[in-house]
Amino acid sequence: MKKILFIIALVISFQAYSQSILKHSPAGFDIPRSDIKKGKIDTIIYVSKTVGTKRKALVYTPPSYTKGKKYPVLYLLHGIGGDEKEWLKGGQPQVILDNLSAENKIQPMIVVMPNGRAMKDDRAIGNIMAQDKVEAFAVFEKDLLNDLIPFIEKKYPVLTNREKRAIAGLSMGGGQSLNFGLGNLDKFAWVGGFSSAPNTKEPQLLVPNPEEIKKKLKLLWISCGDNDGLISFSQRTHDYLVANSVPHIFYIEPGVHDFKVWKNDLFMFSQLLFKPVDISSFNKYSVLGTPAETNVRSSKYPQIMPDGRAVFQIKAPDAQKVQLDLVRKYDMSKNSEGIWNVTTDSLSEGIHYYSLIIDGVSVCDPSSEAFYGMGRMASCIEVPFKGDGYYTLKDVPHGDIRIKRYFSAVTRSWRRFYIYTPAGYDVNTSEKYPVLYLLHGGGEDERGWAAQGKTDLILDNLIAEKKAKPMLIVMMDGNFSTGGNGFGESMLKTFEAELKQSVIPFIEKNFRAETDAKNRALAGLSMGGIQTLYAGINNTELFSYLGIFSSGWIQSMQGSIADAQYDFMKKNTDRINTNLKQLWISMGGQEDIAYKNCKIMLSKFDEMKIKYTYSEYPGGHSWPVWRNNLFNFAQLLFK
Repeated sequence: MKKILFIIALVISFQAYSQSILKHSPAGFDIPRSDIKKGKIDTIIYVSKTVGTKRKALVYTPPSYTKGKKYPVLYLLHGIGGDEKEWLKGGQPQVILDNLSAENKIQPMIVVMPNGRAMKDDRAIGNIMAQDKVEAFAVFEKDLLNDLIPFIEKKYPVLTNREKRAIAGLSMGGGQSLNFGLGNLDKFAWVGGFSSAPNTKEPQLLVPNPEEIKKKLKLLWISCGDNDGLISFSQRTHDYLVANSVPHIFYIEPGVHDFKVWKNDLFMFSQLLFKPVDISSFNKYSVLGTPAETNVRSSKYPQIMPDGRAVFQIKAPDAQKVQLDLVRKYDMSKNSEGIWNVTTDSLSEGIHYYSLIIDGVSVCDPSSEAFYGMGRMASCIEVPFKGDGYYTLKDVPHGDIRIKRYFSAVTRSWRRFYIYTPAGYDVNTSEKYPVLYLLHGGGEDERGWAAQGKTDLILDNLIAEKKAKPMLIVMMDGNFSTGGNGFGESMLKTFEAELKQSVIPFIEKNFRAETDAKNRALAGLSMGGIQTLYAGINNTELFSYLGIFSSGWIQSMQGSIADAQYDFMKKNTDRINTNLKQLWISMGGQEDIAYKNCKIMLSKFDEMKIKYTYSEYPGGHSWPVWRNNLFNFAQLLFK
């Protein structure tokens, strides 16, 4: 019974801790207090065989320090313009740590502040950016491991196992801490980079073995001020860690590249050291989020928090009521400066269309790019996820997305399409290319696959890796003003006519396109999947590849259309199976709104012995799913 009560108390205590995370230092955290015990700072001199001279470092010993007790150690590194005294002069770490010790918020620890410029004349004078001085910061790794740490462990009563050793630093010292800490997991289990500088290794070199990091590291802390010009180096490390599922705290705070930020970092980081670690709380620490990729230039909001919540702001001092319409409506609150603010619940990965409702009027967010996505122009925020690396911008040859206007013989009007041409299209002028005709969904238009779909980045990366053949991708407008909706037979017939009589002939006349069925593919998402079914199955002499993404005949409104096609397929099963090299059908899992319709359709295909390939990628009816569909489908084409 006592054991059960103890466990219950422990759980309650842990829950209380996890729910009350302090996200920033309070006022007065760095002001000396006269009513508490104080630690002590000494200067030590050690022999550096690495440098070939004697070197200095500062050592902080905690309040009530005694040689009869052993302590964990934090090695705290300075920036490129500092030395062993930079933290003491600019950050007064002893004050911060003394105050935390008085409140029992940190484990008693020894803190070593060395000179990270490992050269005989290690003063921060002259040209601090000189090559030999910059290189000396890298040399310090050997000095630290082979000279300083052994000296500290001989002179002071310290615990010598890796679980009781931490390293952290600011700016250049932040880069050193990440490089040395992650590069020596047998020496350090706690690593912190504060506003890490460009000396930070590229993520693939910094963390070449993510699985080893997961097993050995207790805590990886990466922080930066939101107005720090070096934030991109912290961001790229964070993005890589997310992609490889490496637990870490990515902490963004208000500020620039100065000690106001770094003192707060020390305050936050030191409280986590040498204690049990709750990985589930890591995403709850950050004060600020990262600006959404879909923001207009220089806009800080909307922001995406590490835990998937989003923060929206708009300045509207004269407005009486402002709401965020993100399918669910959130009431926004106004501060004294007339800025309205709201933080959402955690959002799912991928694109979310939204608008702001200001005194009853729905408008786009001036801080966000606008996309045609709900049958109208709307703002958009995208929550990134670890599986999105295949459409990141990489240093590979890039193709183009072009906009082309043409006169339609079907609608008797001017229309346009977007077309992706692969890298080298304008150089290799004698080469012809296969063509994928790629269709958008309902409420979107020809811009969808180019803007929301990231088609060019997906294909650029695939082609560079030789996983897909260079191809043209035509993104036509599947909307027609012929009455009814996009799922009715009238619209489907118009689409089929437009594709066959206008778009394909125009492409084959004006672009270097292959003109036979084995070099043509047709694919689409949602409504575009219905159009692909209608025009593709009926014209397998034109297309050898069909891709149906998150779609299937809608029984409640397309029953007669589906029945007619099934009847056609029964009569032409052999021809369809022979003509199609791929009938590729994919869904976003059971949460996809088209899932049941698709399953009904596939059961019909099975009865008729129609050959197809089925694939699922979790995510529902959303762009992360469709991008992944294109990524996989493109690799099967024209081979």
